[in-house]
Amino acid sequence: MRQGLILFAHGSSDPQWAQPFERIALSLQKKLPAVAVALAFLEHGTSLEEAIAALAAKGAGSIRVVPVFFGQGGHLKEDLPNLIAQARRAFAGIDLVQEMPIGENPAVIEAIASAIASAR
Repeated sequence: MRQGLILFAHGSSDPQWAQPFERIALSLQKKLPAVAVALAFLEHGTSLEEAIAALAAKGAGSIRVVPVFFGQGGHLKEDLPNLIAQARRAFAGIDLVQEMPIGENPAVIEAIASAIASAR
């Protein structure tokens, strides 16, 4: 059974907005070749359900959903759990796990702080 990973972001009507997320997904796919990686957006793009369906079609039986947000607001406290609950009903055979927002990871916080501190 293949593992899947979904990067879940807010989304924007501006297509260039998604480019950094696409680069992260590409980098992850290279670092984790055995894992199927997909992007999903709350608005304006591939939905969580569409991303899960795409990964399921690639044989993913377990999917981690990583919110690419800095912190937990209403979208992560209410919207995403509701979307995951709906997806669990629609994809009963797939184990879906919602992770903490990547922006709350201490390594990410330090990397951002280091990048800001070293910028001139």
